[in-house]
Amino acid sequence: MLKAFRCDLHVHTCLSPCADLDMYPGALVRRFLEEELDIVAICDHNASENVPYVLKVAEGKPLTILPGMEITSVEEVHVLALFDKLEPLEALQRVVYDHLTGLNDEEAFGSQPIVNDLGEVEGFNERLLIGATSLGIQEVIEHIHRLRGLVVAAHIDRQSFSVIGQLGFIAPDMYFDAAEVSLTGGIQEGRRLFPDLDSLAMVTSSDAHFIADIGRKWTQIHLAEATIDELSLAFQRQAGRFIAE
Repeated sequence: MLKAFRCDLHVHTCLSPCADLDMYPGALVRRFLEEELDIVAICDHNASENVPYVLKVAEGKPLTILPGMEITSVEEVHVLALFDKLEPLEALQRVVYDHLTGLNDEEAFGSQPIVNDLGEVEGFNERLLIGATSLGIQEVIEHIHRLRGLVVAAHIDRQSFSVIGQLGFIAPDMYFDAAEVSLTGGIQEGRRLFPDLDSLAMVTSSDAHFIADIGRKWTQIHLAEATIDELSLAFQRQAGRFIAE
């Protein structure tokens, strides 16, 4: 039997330098529950150290946390990677760090704290997480799919850091599983603006960098259970799974 899941597939933690320090694991999970979200993907910029702690806080609660990451390609395109488990995310993290140079300037970009499930600061990520990797967009997509993850083109309606904003189009050989729109009008407005993407699944997410942003945007997706395989079926409109547009 299918269930309608409230999904936000793009939320940051305080590890992202542009996110508020109040976005630590415990506070996030409390807010997810308050907003009655069912599935949330944690996608920090080029990093994942806070994901295990969000998972730990969420244990035993009516909530599924998907380990994820928002990767910046060499073209300065933001790409979301979504997984079921930590192991493939950790493998992707090694690839990203091998292709990410520079050190963070906390005064210019903000701090990048690693905060555990108890709200304690474990340390700080010193890498330039706000920067771009040396991975081309096709390489990013291929690495995610090789690890059996889903690939979502982030906020395609924005001028900056989106595949359409940076490149002007989504090429036929860019095998995104879905595209994210951040428009107030949601998916329907996205369909109107991008009629050539009618075969590509669309979602809308909060891209929350502040606690107050969580719950403002989410997508209703009809699934049998909260898994990546089920999301993949919904993105492909198969086996009765679907995204409510």
